[in-house]
Parts: sequence; structure tokens; C-alpha cells
Amino acid sequence: MQYRKLGNTDIDVSVICLGTMTYGQQNSAEDAAAQLDYALSRGVNFIDTAEMYPVPPRADTQGETERFIGQWLARSGRRNDIVLATKVAGRGDGNAGVDHLRGGPRLDRAQIHQAIDDSLSRLQTDHVDLYQVHWPERATNFFGRLGYLHRDDDGIAIEETLSALGELVQAGKVRHVGISNETPWGVLEYLRLAREKNLPRIVSIQNPYNLLNRAFEVGLAEIAIREQVGLLAYSPLAFGMLSGKYLDGALPADSRLALFERFSRYGSPEAEAATAAYVALAREHGLDPAQMALAFVNSRQFTTANIIGATTADQLRANIDSIDLTLEKPLLKALEALHRQYCIPAP
Repeated sequence: MQYRKLGNTDIDVSVICLGTMTYGQQNSAEDAAAQLDYALSRGVNFIDTAEMYPVPPRADTQGETERFIGQWLARSGRRNDIVLATKVAGRGDGNAGVDHLRGGPRLDRAQIHQAIDDSLSRLQTDHVDLYQVHWPERATNFFGRLGYLHRDDDGIAIEETLSALGELVQAGKVRHVGISNETPWGVLEYLRLAREKNLPRIVSIQNPYNLLNRAFEVGLAEIAIREQVGLLAYSPLAFGMLSGKYLDGALPADSRLALFERFSRYGSPEAEAATAAYVALAREHGLDPAQMALAFVNSRQFTTANIIGATTADQLRANIDSIDLTLEKPLLKALEALHRQYCIPAP
């Protein structure tokens, strides 16, 4: 395993981070425990979850993911062996399925305090190492949205959100804070407020990044490197598309796209054409397409950690094995050529 610093902290996190959003939906508590045990045996020390998990979000399953992790922590006694990250959900405009959270989640002081207390209870711990804002309160470009349309209603001000997070740090419930699904302006605003108001400095940004969506490289990558706000890359396989298992309209039984219609972000004709090209390139070089796609994310200078997810033991093993794959210069050059041909086909 390889390790990198979490932002400007002294915390070393594994480049492979175990994502858990299937726990409680596609994976049972026993599956979750087995995944966690195996991941740690391979040197993974970074675990990412969220209060709204599992996905798709539903009132009757909300919080199950954190509960499964908490049960494993209580049974294994391995809290000190992991860097534990979770997230607080914000306003649900345009994010169907989260209104059951606190009667409609917002990023105000009262709700943030309630959210962390609820998460800590489910996780059976007294603190999390990284607490992240799951998505912005304001309407902006995230979850695949293109074309910025400004609205005067920003909702809860970032300053109130960051101040509340600061109170959690002071109380010892949170060690560090981060953001997710943010824009360059949002990152810089969090950094400005931290500097000018003596509030906690964000140490990470969790945004989508994969061969079909390299939008992070435009604007955010430079900020991530210069400001030490590294990327925690989610959807590195584009909902599994880059494994090649959905090519030619295939829908394997029990796969995410077969089970849930909402995961259509990477299913456009343009994305399918790009996926076919990337899969062909991997096979031409004798590589597993999924491992090639993950190795690419691992190799980026601005990547702190690559958040993998798996529903089977074989998937988990193969995904973690990507850390041992180094992409040679001719292959990287070929990947760049495909990127120019299929430039961000699925934002």
C-alpha cells in the first residue's frame, strides 16, 4: 500500500480508500465486516462513509452504513487503526430522496451539531477524523450539472457552516474538516473564511474523478496542489462503467445499474463510446480495464486517495490490487489521446 498526507495534517492515509455506500443496501453487515477486515489486511487505513448512506437514499435504510461500521468497530476494537471519514448532508434541492434527513437537511449550526451526534452514535465512536460537507448548500455545478445558472438564494452561508464545523473541532468530535462536490469558487471561499475568521482549514475535497470525467483538472487541480486540499476521488470507475461490464447494453444481474435506474450519469452514448475505447486500450496492453482506470486515478499528483467501492470479495481484491499497477509512459500517452478525442463525455 502507498500512503499520502491528508492535506496539511500529519495524518497518513492509504491511497486506496474504502468506500462504503453499498453497506445496508447491496451488502449485509457480514459483508461489510468481511470487506473491512480484508481492506485493513491489505494496508488500507482510510474508510469513507456518510450519514445519508446507503444509496439510493431511503428513510428506511438511512444510517445503516454507519451502523454497520460502528458494529464492526465495537467488535474488532480497531478504531485506532483507521482514519474514519463521514459526511453531513445539505439542502436537498435537486437531490431527490434526502428530505427524510432531519425533516429536510440544511447546513446550519443546529443541524450540523445534530448530524455529527447522530453519526457518532451510529459509528460507536467519540470522534471522526474527517468530517465533510457532502454537497454545497447553494445551487451550483455538482452531480453532473453543466451550465452555471446563478441564483440569489445561496441558503445557509458558508461562514455559518464552517463556524459550526469549527465548534465540532473544538469539542473534539471532529479532527479535521473537508468538502465534497465543490467548485473552485467554493474551495477558495472556505479557505478565505478560514484565513480571515480563524476557522478550521479544509484539508480535502471529495469530487468525482475518472477517465470519463476529468473536469477536476480544470481549475480545481491547481488549487488542490497549491493549497494542500487534496482530492478524494469518488466514482473512479464511473459507476462501474470503466470495468467494461456494461458494454453493448449488458446489465449483469445484481449490478448497480441493473438494480437502480437513478445511476444513469455515465450512460450516455458519448460515455459508452469513450468507455469502449478505454476498455479496448486496456486489453491491448494486457490489463484489466478496471485496474487501469483506477491506476490512472492513483497516479495523479493532486490525488490524496482513491475511493473504491465493491459489492463482492473479488471486486474488492482487484480494486485494491490497482495500487501495484504502474502505467507506463506509452500507455499514459495513449490515454491522453483518448481524452482529447472523448473530452469529459460524462461530467
